[in-house]
This record gives sequence, structure tokens and C-alpha cells, in this order.
Amino acid sequence: MQVTSVGHAGFHITTAAGTILCDPWVNPAYFGSWFPFPDNTQLDWKALGNVDYLYVSHLHRDHFDAKNLAENVSKDATVLLPDYPVPDLRRELERLGFTKFFETADSVKHTLSGPKGDLDVMIIALRAPADGPIGDSGLVVSDGETVLFNMNDSRPVDMDVLGENFGNVDVHLLQYSGAIWYPMVYDMPKGSKRRFAEQKRQRGMDRARSFVDQVGATWVVPSAGPPAFLDPELRYLNDEGRVGASVTAGGVITGEHLGGDLSNIFPDQITFLEEMRKAGNGATKPGNGLLFIPGTVGDFAGATLNALTHPVPDDEVLRIFTDKSTYLDAFAERQAPVLAAEKASWAADDGVPLIGALREKFEPIMAASDLICDGIGYPVGLEMGDETVVLDFPNRVVREPKDDDGKYRYGFRIAPELVRTVLRDDEPDWVNTIFLSTRFTTWRIGGYNEFLYTFFKCLTDERIAYADGWFAEAHDDTASTDLDGWEVQRRCPHLKADLSKFGVVDGEKLTCNLHGWQWDLPTGRCLTSSGHQLRARRLEGNPLS
Repeated sequence: MQVTSVGHAGFHITTAAGTILCDPWVNPAYFGSWFPFPDNTQLDWKALGNVDYLYVSHLHRDHFDAKNLAENVSKDATVLLPDYPVPDLRRELERLGFTKFFETADSVKHTLSGPKGDLDVMIIALRAPADGPIGDSGLVVSDGETVLFNMNDSRPVDMDVLGENFGNVDVHLLQYSGAIWYPMVYDMPKGSKRRFAEQKRQRGMDRARSFVDQVGATWVVPSAGPPAFLDPELRYLNDEGRVGASVTAGGVITGEHLGGDLSNIFPDQITFLEEMRKAGNGATKPGNGLLFIPGTVGDFAGATLNALTHPVPDDEVLRIFTDKSTYLDAFAERQAPVLAAEKASWAADDGVPLIGALREKFEPIMAASDLICDGIGYPVGLEMGDETVVLDFPNRVVREPKDDDGKYRYGFRIAPELVRTVLRDDEPDWVNTIFLSTRFTTWRIGGYNEFLYTFFKCLTDERIAYADGWFAEAHDDTASTDLDGWEVQRRCPHLKADLSKFGVVDGEKLTCNLHGWQWDLPTGRCLTSSGHQLRARRLEGNPLS
């Protein structure tokens, strides 16, 4: 099996039974904020797109690149379709001209029989409202010799299905870097923001290492991040701290952290390889991490790495990471016309207040989502230049501010041209457009409100009906697990991760490393968001008893 990186979470997989193109992203995403890092525009996208199968994990724009899919990927390719509760991904691909679909069942092993031979695949589909835009997924591929698990940025809660269906995994591709706006866009003291960011960065790498240990693959390829922020206004988001790197036999490149900003949530591949080297336990062994850049080819035969070939000499690969500022300067200069064209496409100010269009967009969704609106529980302020609009969730209306509103418990400050653009384009998901762009400011009083961000990503009748029903559905929490002197419910109250694998106890605080949510163990109170009570009790013999 040959595995070629095409950038970010994208890979081209070559087997004797056919070729698969996964998540081919090249054009800037999220209002021109994200570019693939390292640069992948030099790849032959027409050749890469001439494949037997296409796999798009989910609709986030750094995975679903509509322009690239429309222009460069063969419409004769069969789409490997995840088992999602709403058909948005299929509809978007059909609009681009794809007609052949292989509909998978969640976590079920399928055999693809084609003229070139048989190929075993399985797609683990995640269906919670927090998983991408109503769905994220990971792909397992076996050609009979090599088993590859492309987890991209999905977060499966049950890894046992891998061994049950495929045995040992040879190659594991996974996210390790940030893909969020927290805490950078929050209006808070710099010291607090820095501390929160340090925690966020480390939790992300801890979670990735936890997945590496659970999968236990022979080879691990950090992927799906970070993006490059090339707009001068956003350049501060890149982690341009110094790192060292070295080359071992066979072109394998490893890192040695020499400094950098530990409060940056977008560490690069070299940084995570160093994290694996420092851990040096379980499956995260120093020698099993591989660095791929766009165009790198790994030739695998089962657990054996026959060859790892980079598209440029090793010293040029190293300079991408050891002299990242210079690399990003040149990258930004090349992409300046692309960024300018993106900004020119944003909606112009037509002088019409935004409140009317927001009422038309939001009020029907509010009326259809009692559980989510009640979960939000308070008015939310939306400041757009000179105009402020209140999303009054308790009363299910969009209105003008009142004198007695006071300080909104949650508020957003967004440039009006961005709001006009998503309204013009009838975007169903502000999370996948405005918020991931980081081109806004927000504040909150109290904890994170999951219901609010769910609302913003479910701006269609189908999506909001599914999300409201998902939250209303009862979940079994009768199973328990013991963690460091505490008996706690085994399934996380947030998104049902297995706390026996993802739970970490520090004193009287429990952290679920899948998403970083935390609980106070003596009371079971969620420290991250409202609701989500945890069942927990102190065990006899616990020194704190």
C-alpha cells in the first residue's frame, strides 16, 4: 500500500485493488483564514483526482473543498459515504456532479469488489451535534496486507471495532493540533487567555497520544493540522516558535523542541513528534512517528515501512519547520492574490439593517428547537459594526436591544460583511464559516454553552430537528468505572466517551480528554458547561475519604 500526503488531512491511497482520495483540500477556507500547511498548491491535482474512490470525511471546509472536488476529481469515482443522520454531505457531492455512491453502515466492515480486486473498508461515523456539521468520520482500509486507519480529526468513542474487524492497525493518520477559536477570540485578560491556551494545547496533544495508545498502530502520521494563517491580521495565530529537527535512516524526520509559544493551540507536526518522543511509553514510541508533507510517499507492506520519500531534499523539508517564519512569508506572498480575491467576494454593505434577515433566518429555527433554546436559556448579543441585535432564545425572537438587557451573558462582535455574506449564501452553519475563521470576538459570563454553538451549526429544519431530538434522547449511564479512588459513570455525560480510557483524575477534578470537559467529583457538577451532571462517588480507601 502506498500512502501519499496531499496536505492537511488529505491522502491518496494506492492499492492493487484501487485508489482512494481522502479529504483533498487546497483552496483557502473559512473566509480566507485557513490555508493548508505546508503549501500543497504545487501538487498535480488532476492526476490525484483520477481515482477509483473518493472519501470526504465531513463537511468542514478544510475537508470538503467544493472547488477542488468540482474541478479536479473524476466524477467516475465512487464516493464512500459515511452513515450520517442527515443527507447534507451526499447532497453537496451530488451538486458537484458525483453520481456513484457506496453507502456504508456505521462501523461495519464492507468489501468493495471492483475490476482490480477486493478492498475492505469500514467508516466509523460519529453522529452527535458536536461532531463536525452533524457528522464526522474515520476510514479504515485494508488491501489484505496493510491496515490503515485514517482518523483525520474525528474522535471515535469506541476503538474496539478496529481490532474486532481488522486486527492490528499498521498505519494511523490522526489530528493532533487545534481546530477551534478558543481561547484566542475571547475578550479576557491576556494572562488568563494564555493559561487557557496552554491547557488547550496540551489537552489536544494528550488526547492524540491517548488515541495513539488505544489504536496501537506500528506507524503514526500526525495530520489534519495545523492550518497556515497568511492574512497579516491573523498571522499571530501561527506557532512560529523555534524547533530543532533531525533525519534518521530512511528519511524519517524527528523533532526536538527548543522553544516556542506553549500557549499557541496550533502546534505543528514536528512538535507532536517530539511530544511522542518525550512520552516514550505505550504505543507512542519514539520511533513510530512519521513526518509527511504534501507529496511525501510512504510504501507500506503490513507493518513494514519499505520506503519513505519526500518530494524535496531532507534539508528543505526541515527548513519548513526550523525557519517557519521565512517559509510563511514566502507562502503568504504567493497566496496574496488568492486572499484578495476571497475578500473581494464578501457581501457589500447595501445599507439595509441586518435585523430583518436575521429574523427570517433564525426565528423559524428557534421555534423548532425548544430543548436547544431552553438549554441556551438567555438572550445573546450580536454586535455587527454600528448595529446590535439580540437573539432572545427564551422568547424565540430576534429583536433590538432593550435598556434593561444589561451585559449579555454571551455576546459576539462580528464584522457586518461576514454576517451579510453567510446570509446571502444561506449558510446552514455559522460554526463552519464565521467562527472557525477566527474573524470575530466573543465574551461569556459563566461556562461554555454547548447548546448555543449547536444552534449556530444547525440552521436548517433537518439539522435542528435532529439535534433537538439528540439532546432529548435518554442515555444509559448505569455502567461504572473506577478511576484513582473514584467510582464514576463509565460514559462521559458530554458525548459518551469511555471514561475508563479518556478520563483523568487530578485530586477532586475529572477531565475527559476526548474534548477537555471537566467535572468536580464530590458534587458531580460540570465545570465546563451547564448541565451534564456526572455520577461519581469516592471509594473506600481513597486517601481523601
